[in-house]
Amino acid sequence: MHDFIETKDKTKIFYKDWGTGQPILFSHGWPLSGDAWEAQMLFFGQQGYRVIAHDRRGHGRSDQPWDGNNMDQYADDLAELIEKLDLSNLVLVGHSTGGGEIAHYIGRHGNARVAKVVLVGAVPPLMLKTASNPEGTPIEVFDNIRKGTATDRSQTFKDLTMPFYGFNRDGAKVNEGLRESFWLEGMIGSIKGHYDCIREFSEIDYTDDLKKIEKPTLVIHGDDDQIVPIAASAEKTVKIVKNAILKVYPGAPHGLAQTEAEKFNNDVLAFIKS
Repeated sequence: MHDFIETKDKTKIFYKDWGTGQPILFSHGWPLSGDAWEAQMLFFGQQGYRVIAHDRRGHGRSDQPWDGNNMDQYADDLAELIEKLDLSNLVLVGHSTGGGEIAHYIGRHGNARVAKVVLVGAVPPLMLKTASNPEGTPIEVFDNIRKGTATDRSQTFKDLTMPFYGFNRDGAKVNEGLRESFWLEGMIGSIKGHYDCIREFSEIDYTDDLKKIEKPTLVIHGDDDQIVPIAASAEKTVKIVKNAILKVYPGAPHGLAQTEAEKFNNDVLAFIKS
């Protein structure tokens, strides 16, 4: 089934909710939607899990408010969804910006409903290059994404698919269908929501949220992630989260849940069962 919840500020959040069993909730990256998790939703649903994926506000089929496109609100929207569906013993899976979202959810709302956490290509602890975070990405990179989103969003999304999936690497086999689905998911969302969200994935420091995660955590990252470099993210996250294990995918890109879906699905399944 699919449906909407209406949040306290009257924003409708779209979600899909399939299957029965222990719930797994998937949180997508920028500028995508819950559809990014199709290969996971089918696989885990077939394995006897209940699978849920939402579209973040300003993304996909959810409402497109002018205000509230910030991580505090995203985390609170997620909390409302989890409470309205009364999910417990929950596995939270977050990719990229979605990794920030699930970490911030725990930071703001605690661990009570959560069983395990999976962070894949996730932005925490901090993407931005600062004096204390020299491994980060310079602000100019994010300013360029902002400019592209503001003035030429369609082409910006099309171009982004190349490094996102590693299709710009020598010898890479370009998957045009995957590029088109990325572009389609992106263009359904709101330009304002997408523009505002760039700050949320790049300039927010999630260190305190990571410190509050008390559940077993699997961190999966490609060592050729050109969007969220591993040295500034996964390698730091596993030192901050108490019960974290790091699984590095050699040569894998940012969108590895799509490009290496079978391996990713089986690794996550083994972790949930462990």
